Amino acid sequence: MKPPIFTRRRVLGGLALGGAALVTAKCVFPDKGAAFPPRRAVHEVVALDPDFKGPAPNIILINCDDLGIGDLGCYGGRVIKTPHLDAMAAAGVRFTDFHACDSVCTPSRAGMLTGRYPKRMRLDFPLHSKDTSLVKEMVFRLGVGANAIGIADSGGEGGADGLNPFELTMASALQQRGYRTAMIGKWHLGDYASDPQLNPLNHGFQSYLGVPHSNDMSPFPLFRGLEKIEDEIADISKLTALYTDEAIKIVERSAGQDKPFFLYLAHTFPHRPMAASQPFKGKSDGGLYGDTVEEIDWHFGRLMDALKKQQLLENTLILFTSDNGPWYDGSPGELRGRKGQSFEGGYRVPLIVRWDGKVARGQTCDALSMNLDLFASLLRVAGIQLPKDRVVDGRDISPLWFAPTAKREARELYFYHQGQLEAMRSEQWKYIQSINHYVWPLPVNKKLGALSVYTSGPLPMLFDLGRDPGESYNLAQRHPERVAQLDASMNRWRDEMARSPLGLVS
Repeated sequence: MKPPIFTRRRVLGGLALGGAALVTAKCVFPDKGAAFPPRRAVHEVVALDPDFKGPAPNIILINCDDLGIGDLGCYGGRVIKTPHLDAMAAAGVRFTDFHACDSVCTPSRAGMLTGRYPKRMRLDFPLHSKDTSLVKEMVFRLGVGANAIGIADSGGEGGADGLNPFELTMASALQQRGYRTAMIGKWHLGDYASDPQLNPLNHGFQSYLGVPHSNDMSPFPLFRGLEKIEDEIADISKLTALYTDEAIKIVERSAGQDKPFFLYLAHTFPHRPMAASQPFKGKSDGGLYGDTVEEIDWHFGRLMDALKKQQLLENTLILFTSDNGPWYDGSPGELRGRKGQSFEGGYRVPLIVRWDGKVARGQTCDALSMNLDLFASLLRVAGIQLPKDRVVDGRDISPLWFAPTAKREARELYFYHQGQLEAMRSEQWKYIQSINHYVWPLPVNKKLGALSVYTSGPLPMLFDLGRDPGESYNLAQRHPERVAQLDASMNRWRDEMARSPLGLVS
């Protein structure tokens, strides 16, 4: 095993996710590495599939922020009412072993939109506003002085400032098939308020309404395209309705059009600080967190009604997921861990897929899969070939939408935390080489609350998730041969990434 490397980015990541701990560590700034290649014209990167029969469906991809897999009724949740999403699962396919490619927001979103591990893009860490230093961000989040946090704002975190122009998003690729592309909601792939080149409009989206990053970062402006329409959103409780209103307008404008549309709707909630509008505030049995989820569910019902009214349901592929597991509130179901941790509770997220008349109805799929797979899958259903100039890490899982129990190839998934490879899945086996240890405030308040150290036990860890989905019983000493096999797989993958960090194909 290779020991983890402690960098300023990793130290501050612990603060960003788990609160403020008094940390003393030598800061090691990672090398930014080789330069990214220049942007290429999309038609030079992807080609249309000559065997595609069509027509290409409309596509709506909905991505929640910090929603737990156990929060939805269709995944066994018993506290929060989600009737509209439950109805979607009854009319489509529900994946039960689907993962984000990272357990925090920025890298997860980068991987989902490009089909590539965020490590290749050097997007390992939640990006923050250029107007707010990391220390100021911690002060904003925790309400304490910088001296209480015990760090200095010395800059030089390394890594990328946002999604590089070289990267190809699914939105850019879908335009090759004539899709009209739109994004609504949280971007978090670069502070476009400071650098307009990082705006979604420069990454394949033809229209955009949303926010640059998480709602716990300051400033928190609202943009339409490149135009800032609010310097600081005064009432964040309006966002779920605002996003849905915009989505419905896109659906209504699409009725009768001869071109399909792709809509990426990235909700702000239930990321904290949470807020629900008046009709939902105080109504859920799950507290304010539950209020925000029930509001998302209700507005999802509005969007489905709009599709039905415009007679678009039968030619619209709808996907619903989350960027990572739940943070302080919310339920990971029976899984161990939460956001920011390499246990299943941080990575395993819901995926519901509906396409009336096409996708299997009311079924579940237990295939090991990851949000990286959505890139290849959506290109496949739109009749677009994968780019040949770069490694695409995700697989096409679209055949499982139509035949959820079909035979599938064995695979391995790799779990990174702040750029460090910590764990992997190999079918039912989960192997953890190393794992971060946060000082987790319970609860966070201006005096830091009562601190509770989260401990994971001896390393390495091996779990048979087929029998033990909660990662309760470490079998590493019982199965040394499997530990050696998986350890070798992780080290081999780490070495391959080191040899070709950007994943370029000559």
